[in-house]
Amino acid sequence: MNYSPKPARPVSVMRRFLDSESAGGIVLMIAAALALIVANSPLADTYFATLHLYIGPLSVAHWINDALMAIFFVLVGLEIKREFLDGQLASWPNRMLPGIAAAGGVILPAIIFVAFNYQDAEKVHGWAVPSATDIAFALGVLSLLGSRVPSSLKIFLATLAILDDLAAVVIIAIFYTAELSMGYLGAAFATAIVLFIMNRMGVAKLLPYLIGGIFLWFFVLNSGVHATVAGVVTALMIPLKPAKAKPDDMSSPLHRLEHALAKPVAFFIVPLFGFANAGISFTGMTPSIMLDTLPLGIMLGLFVGKQLGVFGAAWLAIKSGLAQKPLGASWAQLYGVAILCGIGFTMSIFIGLLSFDSDLLQAETKIGVLTGSAISAICGYVMLRMLSRPKKA
Repeated sequence: MNYSPKPARPVSVMRRFLDSESAGGIVLMIAAALALIVANSPLADTYFATLHLYIGPLSVAHWINDALMAIFFVLVGLEIKREFLDGQLASWPNRMLPGIAAAGGVILPAIIFVAFNYQDAEKVHGWAVPSATDIAFALGVLSLLGSRVPSSLKIFLATLAILDDLAAVVIIAIFYTAELSMGYLGAAFATAIVLFIMNRMGVAKLLPYLIGGIFLWFFVLNSGVHATVAGVVTALMIPLKPAKAKPDDMSSPLHRLEHALAKPVAFFIVPLFGFANAGISFTGMTPSIMLDTLPLGIMLGLFVGKQLGVFGAAWLAIKSGLAQKPLGASWAQLYGVAILCGIGFTMSIFIGLLSFDSDLLQAETKIGVLTGSAISAICGYVMLRMLSRPKKA
């Protein structure tokens, strides 16, 4: 009998990233390093003045952090929806290990941070800073190891990071909301309802959703809820499948928008955010600043809390039978990946900016994030490289 081959399933942005995309993480690293160089060079005054320059109602820094990052959160929302409905998170067995590990990786870093800062009411507001994993940065480091690391561990790390992003979105929406404007909040809610009705009616054109998303962003920006939440809400309203099409049809509005945003976000928006926010002037600073409870709590939360929280929760889940160990991976390799989860660059800095208004506390936050992320990247990479040998073709 002749069997016609089944059509190949479409490859999502995240899955393509697993195989070849160290580029996004590398570009982000370069942008962060360049920011540090510029901020401590003769161009420092121009750098900081440009970030504080107003264009219309917002400064350049706010356009980047509140507007462009909303587009980043659209992509995050699309990835979350895509993976929950048609990807690695589509079934409960697949969700268990990264879900439990992600929970451990959110809770323990926060506990460590609070243990260092509980006596200072202002500093303790940054408890969520060390709880995030930077998917581009972490996967960028992991992909540098190539075939030394089983693909199952790459899938585990990417899935965990997506769940981390989901937790970060919820944390931002609940805990980092300013005084609410009920009028704008009501308008935002009404706009979200319109987008939901469009989804249920089977509207497959992207333009109406994008226009609605712009209005939603404006209303959320002025409501007191952080504007980036509008990006996630808009993404969740984008249909995964168009009318009269298969669920995995690549013409789906969600697929089209996801692939349209992937490169601009990876190679422009996120590096620009890194360049705008990683710049720290070390003028007048001494090494003793690392002993301050804020950067110390963040650094240890990322480096110690993340690895112990992720690995400890994963170990308990596997040993109790709730989940299975990633195929072909050793316990030591799983621990190495848990160390890489301490790379919290983008989302950690973003939450830090929401946590503190003080320039000093924001600078200390960035120092803690950069230090903890760098140590996690180096230690995780070295451990995995020492443990693994490249597989023969």
